[in-house]
Amino acid sequence: MKKLFSIFVLVLLFSCEDVIDVDLNSTEPRLVIEASINWLKNTTGNEQEIKLSLSAPFFDEEIPPANNAIVQITDSNNNIFNFLEDGQSGIYRTNSFIPAIDETYTLSIAYQGQTYSGTETLKSVVPIDFVEQNNEGGFTGEDIELKAFYTDPANIENYYFFEFISDIPVVPTLEVYEDRFTDGNQIFGFYSEEDLESGDVVTIRNYGISKRFYEFMFILLQQGSENDGGPFETQPATVRGNCVNTTNPNNFPFGYFRLSEVDELIYTVE
Repeated sequence: MKKLFSIFVLVLLFSCEDVIDVDLNSTEPRLVIEASINWLKNTTGNEQEIKLSLSAPFFDEEIPPANNAIVQITDSNNNIFNFLEDGQSGIYRTNSFIPAIDETYTLSIAYQGQTYSGTETLKSVVPIDFVEQNNEGGFTGEDIELKAFYTDPANIENYYFFEFISDIPVVPTLEVYEDRFTDGNQIFGFYSEEDLESGDVVTIRNYGISKRFYEFMFILLQQGSENDGGPFETQPATVRGNCVNTTNPNNFPFGYFRLSEVDELIYTVE
Protein backbone atom coordinates (compact mmCIF):
# COMPACT_ATOMS: atom_id res chain seq x y z
CA MET A 1 0.00 0.00 0.00
CA LYS A 2 2.86 2.40 0.83
CA LYS A 3 4.46 1.69 -2.58
CA LEU A 4 1.23 2.52 -4.39
CA PHE A 5 0.89 5.77 -2.40
CA SER A 6 4.47 6.78 -3.29
CA ILE A 7 3.86 6.15 -6.99
CA PHE A 8 0.66 8.24 -6.81
CA VAL A 9 2.55 11.17 -5.22
CA LEU A 10 5.29 10.99 -7.88
CA VAL A 11 2.72 11.05 -10.67
CA LEU A 12 1.13 14.15 -9.15
CA LEU A 13 4.48 15.92 -8.80
CA PHE A 14 5.65 15.27 -12.34
CA SER A 15 2.26 15.95 -13.92
CA CYS A 16 2.38 19.51 -12.56
CA GLU A 17 5.35 20.37 -14.80
CA ASP A 18 3.30 20.56 -18.01
CA VAL A 19 3.11 24.09 -19.47
CA ILE A 20 -0.26 25.16 -20.82
CA ASP A 21 -0.31 27.87 -23.49
CA VAL A 22 -3.46 29.96 -23.29
CA ASP A 23 -4.51 31.31 -26.68
CA LEU A 24 -6.00 34.73 -25.95
CA ASN A 25 -7.74 37.01 -28.41
CA SER A 26 -5.72 40.02 -29.52
CA THR A 27 -6.84 43.47 -30.60
CA GLU A 28 -5.34 46.77 -31.66
CA PRO A 29 -3.96 48.80 -28.73
CA ARG A 30 -6.15 51.57 -27.38
CA LEU A 31 -5.10 54.77 -25.67
CA VAL A 32 -5.28 54.58 -21.87
CA ILE A 33 -5.81 57.95 -20.16
CA GLU A 34 -4.90 58.39 -16.49
CA ALA A 35 -5.81 62.04 -16.00
CA SER A 36 -6.30 62.56 -12.28
CA ILE A 37 -5.95 66.22 -11.35
CA ASN A 38 -5.61 66.29 -7.56
CA TRP A 39 -5.64 69.53 -5.57
CA LEU A 40 -4.29 68.71 -2.11
CA LYS A 41 -5.72 71.03 0.54
CA ASN A 42 -3.42 73.90 1.58
CA THR A 43 -1.32 73.68 -1.60
CA THR A 44 -1.39 75.72 -4.80
CA GLY A 45 -2.21 72.69 -6.95
CA ASN A 46 -0.28 74.14 -9.89
CA GLU A 47 1.90 71.04 -10.43
CA GLN A 48 -0.09 68.27 -12.14
CA GLU A 49 0.58 65.28 -14.36
CA ILE A 50 -1.28 63.05 -16.81
CA LYS A 51 -0.16 59.55 -17.79
CA LEU A 52 -0.83 58.15 -21.26
CA SER A 53 -0.18 54.54 -22.18
CA LEU A 54 -1.42 51.85 -24.56
CA SER A 55 -3.44 48.77 -23.75
CA ALA A 56 -1.43 45.53 -23.88
CA PRO A 57 -2.03 41.76 -23.78
CA PHE A 58 -2.87 40.34 -20.33
CA PHE A 59 0.42 38.47 -19.85
CA ASP A 60 2.70 41.32 -21.00
CA GLU A 61 4.88 42.57 -18.14
CA GLU A 62 5.51 46.02 -19.63
CA ILE A 63 2.93 48.69 -20.41
CA PRO A 64 3.95 50.73 -23.49
CA PRO A 65 3.83 54.53 -23.01
CA ALA A 66 1.98 56.75 -25.48
CA ASN A 67 4.68 59.16 -26.63
CA ASN A 68 4.66 62.49 -28.44
CA ALA A 69 1.05 63.42 -27.74
CA ILE A 70 -0.21 67.00 -27.47
CA VAL A 71 -2.01 67.35 -24.13
CA GLN A 72 -3.97 70.38 -22.96
CA ILE A 73 -6.56 71.29 -20.35
CA THR A 74 -8.78 74.34 -20.86
CA ASP A 75 -11.01 75.99 -18.25
CA SER A 76 -14.24 77.96 -18.80
CA ASN A 77 -12.24 81.22 -18.98
CA ASN A 78 -10.24 79.85 -21.93
CA ASN A 79 -7.07 79.49 -19.87
CA ILE A 80 -4.99 76.79 -21.57
CA PHE A 81 -2.65 74.56 -19.56
CA ASN A 82 -0.12 72.68 -21.68
CA PHE A 83 1.23 69.35 -20.42
CA LEU A 84 4.69 68.43 -21.76
CA GLU A 85 6.05 64.88 -21.82
CA ASP A 86 8.88 64.00 -19.47
CA GLY A 87 11.33 62.31 -21.86
CA GLN A 88 9.71 59.24 -23.42
CA SER A 89 7.89 58.21 -20.24
CA GLY A 90 4.30 58.84 -21.36
CA ILE A 91 3.96 61.14 -18.34
CA TYR A 92 2.95 64.69 -19.23
CA ARG A 93 3.44 67.49 -16.70
CA THR A 94 2.59 71.13 -16.10
CA ASN A 95 3.52 73.57 -13.31
CA SER A 96 1.01 76.27 -14.21
CA PHE A 97 -2.38 74.67 -13.55
CA ILE A 98 -5.00 76.83 -11.80
CA PRO A 99 -7.46 74.76 -9.72
CA ALA A 100 -10.86 76.18 -8.77
CA ILE A 101 -13.74 74.46 -6.99
CA ASP A 102 -16.77 73.80 -9.24
CA GLU A 103 -14.84 74.98 -12.29
CA THR A 104 -15.41 72.97 -15.48
CA TYR A 105 -12.34 71.81 -17.40
CA THR A 106 -11.90 70.18 -20.80
CA LEU A 107 -9.08 67.76 -21.56
CA SER A 108 -7.82 67.56 -25.15
CA ILE A 109 -5.31 64.98 -26.41
CA ALA A 110 -3.96 64.77 -29.96
CA TYR A 111 -2.29 61.40 -30.54
CA GLN A 112 -1.31 59.70 -33.79
CA GLY A 113 -3.71 61.70 -35.92
CA GLN A 114 -6.70 61.31 -33.61
CA THR A 115 -8.19 63.67 -31.05
CA TYR A 116 -9.53 62.64 -27.66
CA SER A 117 -11.59 64.85 -25.35
CA GLY A 118 -13.20 64.78 -21.92
CA THR A 119 -14.99 67.28 -19.67
CA GLU A 120 -15.28 67.24 -15.88
CA THR A 121 -15.82 69.54 -12.89
CA LEU A 122 -13.41 69.95 -9.99
CA LYS A 123 -15.19 68.78 -6.83
CA SER A 124 -14.53 69.90 -3.25
CA VAL A 125 -14.10 67.59 -0.26
CA VAL A 126 -14.51 67.92 3.51
CA PRO A 127 -11.52 67.23 5.79
CA ILE A 128 -10.93 63.95 7.60
CA ASP A 129 -11.93 64.57 11.23
CA PHE A 130 -10.09 61.73 12.96
CA VAL A 131 -9.14 58.06 12.68
CA GLU A 132 -10.51 55.33 14.96
CA GLN A 133 -8.56 52.08 15.36
CA ASN A 134 -9.97 48.67 16.25
CA ASN A 135 -7.51 45.86 17.04
CA GLU A 136 -10.13 43.10 17.18
CA GLY A 137 -11.53 43.21 13.65
CA GLY A 138 -12.00 40.66 10.87
CA PHE A 139 -13.38 37.12 11.08
CA THR A 140 -10.60 36.06 13.45
CA GLY A 141 -10.99 39.05 15.74
CA GLU A 142 -7.26 39.74 15.35
CA ASP A 143 -7.14 42.11 12.36
CA ILE A 144 -6.52 45.85 12.69
CA GLU A 145 -9.31 48.01 11.29
CA LEU A 146 -9.21 51.77 10.67
CA LYS A 147 -12.17 54.12 10.29
CA ALA A 148 -11.42 57.57 8.85
CA PHE A 149 -14.34 59.78 9.94
CA TYR A 150 -15.53 62.84 8.02
CA THR A 151 -18.64 65.04 8.29
CA ASP A 152 -20.83 65.16 5.20
CA PRO A 153 -22.35 68.59 4.40
CA ALA A 154 -26.14 68.63 4.82
CA ASN A 155 -28.55 69.03 1.90
CA ILE A 156 -25.80 68.71 -0.72
CA GLU A 157 -25.29 65.67 -2.95
CA ASN A 158 -21.74 64.46 -2.35
CA TYR A 159 -19.57 61.61 -3.58
CA TYR A 160 -16.27 60.45 -2.12
CA PHE A 161 -13.30 58.40 -3.26
CA PHE A 162 -11.06 56.98 -0.49
CA GLU A 163 -7.52 55.71 -1.00
CA PHE A 164 -5.61 53.86 1.73
CA ILE A 165 -1.88 53.35 1.12
CA SER A 166 0.18 51.48 3.72
CA ASP A 167 3.96 51.05 3.93
CA ILE A 168 3.60 47.26 3.79
CA PRO A 169 3.82 45.59 0.32
CA VAL A 170 0.12 45.38 -0.55
CA VAL A 171 -2.01 46.97 -3.26
CA PRO A 172 -3.65 50.25 -2.10
CA THR A 173 -7.26 49.91 -1.01
CA LEU A 174 -9.79 52.00 -2.98
CA GLU A 175 -13.39 52.67 -1.97
CA VAL A 176 -16.18 54.99 -3.17
CA TYR A 177 -19.03 56.36 -1.07
CA GLU A 178 -22.18 58.41 -1.62
CA ASP A 179 -24.30 60.30 0.93
CA ARG A 180 -27.77 59.18 -0.18
CA PHE A 181 -28.49 57.63 3.23
CA THR A 182 -25.95 59.56 5.34
CA ASP A 183 -26.54 63.16 4.28
CA GLY A 184 -25.34 65.62 6.92
CA ASN A 185 -23.94 62.93 9.22
CA GLN A 186 -20.47 62.00 10.40
CA ILE A 187 -19.49 58.85 8.54
CA PHE A 188 -16.26 57.02 7.73
CA GLY A 189 -14.08 55.39 5.13
CA PHE A 190 -13.10 51.85 6.16
CA TYR A 191 -9.74 50.08 5.88
CA SER A 192 -8.55 46.67 7.06
CA GLU A 193 -5.44 44.68 6.17
CA GLU A 194 -4.55 41.38 7.86
CA ASP A 195 -0.79 42.09 7.76
CA LEU A 196 -1.13 45.54 9.34
CA GLU A 197 0.85 45.89 12.59
CA SER A 198 1.63 48.49 15.22
CA GLY A 199 4.08 51.06 13.87
CA ASP A 200 2.96 50.73 10.23
CA VAL A 201 2.14 53.99 8.48
CA VAL A 202 -1.07 54.42 6.44
CA THR A 203 -1.65 57.37 4.11
CA ILE A 204 -5.37 58.12 3.94
CA ARG A 205 -6.71 60.31 1.14
CA ASN A 206 -10.29 61.46 0.65
CA TYR A 207 -11.15 62.84 -2.82
CA GLY A 208 -14.22 64.83 -3.77
CA ILE A 209 -15.66 63.32 -6.96
CA SER A 210 -18.54 63.71 -9.39
CA LYS A 211 -21.52 61.36 -9.56
CA ARG A 212 -20.32 60.07 -12.92
CA PHE A 213 -16.89 59.14 -11.57
CA TYR A 214 -18.54 57.48 -8.56
CA GLU A 215 -20.57 55.28 -10.91
CA PHE A 216 -17.51 54.55 -13.07
CA MET A 217 -15.38 53.49 -10.08
CA PHE A 218 -18.22 51.56 -8.45
CA ILE A 219 -18.52 49.31 -11.52
CA LEU A 220 -14.74 49.06 -11.92
CA LEU A 221 -14.24 48.02 -8.29
CA GLN A 222 -17.07 45.50 -8.53
CA GLN A 223 -15.47 43.86 -11.57
CA GLY A 224 -12.05 43.87 -9.93
CA SER A 225 -13.17 42.36 -6.63
CA GLU A 226 -12.20 38.91 -5.35
CA ASN A 227 -15.62 37.57 -6.41
CA ASP A 228 -15.35 38.59 -10.07
CA GLY A 229 -14.45 35.09 -11.30
CA GLY A 230 -10.77 35.65 -12.07
CA PRO A 231 -8.84 37.13 -15.00
CA PHE A 232 -10.43 34.83 -17.62
CA GLU A 233 -14.02 35.55 -16.64
CA THR A 234 -15.99 37.43 -19.29
CA GLN A 235 -16.62 41.01 -18.20
CA PRO A 236 -20.31 41.87 -17.76
CA ALA A 237 -19.66 45.15 -19.59
CA THR A 238 -16.82 47.30 -20.85
CA VAL A 239 -16.27 50.10 -18.34
CA ARG A 240 -16.28 53.36 -20.30
CA GLY A 241 -14.88 56.56 -18.87
CA ASN A 242 -15.75 60.17 -19.74
CA CYS A 243 -13.21 60.55 -22.55
CA VAL A 244 -14.19 60.09 -26.19
CA ASN A 245 -12.39 59.88 -29.52
CA THR A 246 -13.82 62.76 -31.57
CA THR A 247 -12.00 61.62 -34.72
CA ASN A 248 -13.09 57.97 -34.63
CA PRO A 249 -15.72 57.23 -31.94
CA ASN A 250 -15.30 53.46 -32.42
CA ASN A 251 -11.68 53.71 -31.30
CA PHE A 252 -12.65 54.92 -27.84
CA PRO A 253 -9.98 55.23 -25.10
CA PHE A 254 -9.85 53.63 -21.68
CA GLY A 255 -9.47 55.60 -18.46
CA TYR A 256 -10.99 58.74 -16.96
CA PHE A 257 -10.48 62.50 -16.63
CA ARG A 258 -11.09 63.42 -12.98
CA LEU A 259 -10.52 66.59 -10.94
CA SER A 260 -10.68 66.49 -7.14
CA GLU A 261 -9.87 68.47 -4.06
CA VAL A 262 -8.05 66.06 -1.73
CA ASP A 263 -7.63 65.84 2.03
CA GLU A 264 -4.73 63.71 3.26
CA LEU A 265 -3.97 62.29 6.70
CA ILE A 266 -0.89 60.27 7.65
CA TYR A 267 -1.75 57.75 10.38
CA THR A 268 0.67 55.60 12.38
CA VAL A 269 -0.91 52.36 13.59
CA GLU A 270 -0.89 52.16 17.40
